[in-house]
Amino acid sequence: MDGRIEAREVEQVARLARLELSAEEQGRMREQLDRILGYIDKLRRLETEGVPPTSHAVPMVNVLREDEPRPCVPAEEMLANAPDRSGDFFRVPRIIEE
Repeated sequence: MDGRIEAREVEQVARLARLELSAEEQGRMREQLDRILGYIDKLRRLETEGVPPTSHAVPMVNVLREDEPRPCVPAEEMLANAPDRSGDFFRVPRIIEE
């Protein structure tokens, strides 16, 4: 990366993120963004020729069991203790206004 991040760039990032930053916070953010971009630049210069692409840093093995269909509790039994219901559905209090 060439040089430091500009103050106007920090202001633009803050505006896009809808953040109101004091001058001190802008300075701190500028330093943090400089470090982040410096690290990205370091990664960009890393020689990766001959390194196979991977999706994980370590090999992952799925240790879960195979899916097996199992009988479910009948709807009527599940709804038997429901405080309120509508047909085969639980009825719950409205929490979002229209």
